[in-house]
Amino acid sequence: MTGHSGTFRRKPGLLAWLVFAPLAIWLLLFVILPTGMLVALSFAEQRGLGTIHFTWTLDNYVRAFQWTWLKVLSVSVWYAFLTTIICMVLGYPVAYYIGRSGPRTREILLALVMIPFWTSFLIRTYAWITILSKEGLLNTVLMSMNIVSEPLTLMYTPFASVLGLVYNFLPFMILPIYSSVERLDGAMIEAAHDLGAGPVRAFSQVIIPLTSPGIAAGALLVFIPSIAMFAITNLMGGGSQPTIGQVIYNQFTAGRNQPFGAALGTLLLMIFILALYLTKRYRKE
Repeated sequence: MTGHSGTFRRKPGLLAWLVFAPLAIWLLLFVILPTGMLVALSFAEQRGLGTIHFTWTLDNYVRAFQWTWLKVLSVSVWYAFLTTIICMVLGYPVAYYIGRSGPRTREILLALVMIPFWTSFLIRTYAWITILSKEGLLNTVLMSMNIVSEPLTLMYTPFASVLGLVYNFLPFMILPIYSSVERLDGAMIEAAHDLGAGPVRAFSQVIIPLTSPGIAAGALLVFIPSIAMFAITNLMGGGSQPTIGQVIYNQFTAGRNQPFGAALGTLLLMIFILALYLTKRYRKE
């Protein structure tokens, strides 16, 4: 009996490892190994076209901290930060309303939030290009109503870049907050009102702290991809203010300096890790 029971106890552990094995292999092949190759390449040296020597130099990182590239990084971080704040301001009321709605209304609203995921983000981006262009829908409506006398320059500006980022990443803010709001205990809000708290105080001291995990998760899901998303800023911003993702892409293609691009990518990875650490620390507090 003892031997059979010991075998029985070992089977769930073996089964768990067998279930986990595909994920572990996937992480090893497509996350750990590529990241290790990127970090190792960042210490190499480009000599000629397509010739890379692993000299374990820090020159790429020294160059990455020059003002030219720090300015590009600061623009990317600013775009990502602004996108996160706007998504939070716009997404929280929507998520709260969905989370406190009835089951039928909730299903309809969640479907509306998910609809943008049914099409490619490039199609959605080109739709905004059509709307914001000088001959687009918005300028046509404004001029027909005599609000403006000439078409507004909306495309290929920082405004267009941030607008594209907000539109594409807003659902990533709404869904995590909605998940926290759905689990929010209404008795806590009623208790705050019974103790004399007004709507503003109840919202700031009860609702916000209880839904902070969703806020933190949404901020992380928006901030991290917004830094490296160069396709939207390139299409809608016109590349007038290059972002770090665009610079990394150019270094691996037209620039033909893969070690320097890898160094920039490694620094970007460190920013992601820092953002994840700060988010976890905020949630613990």
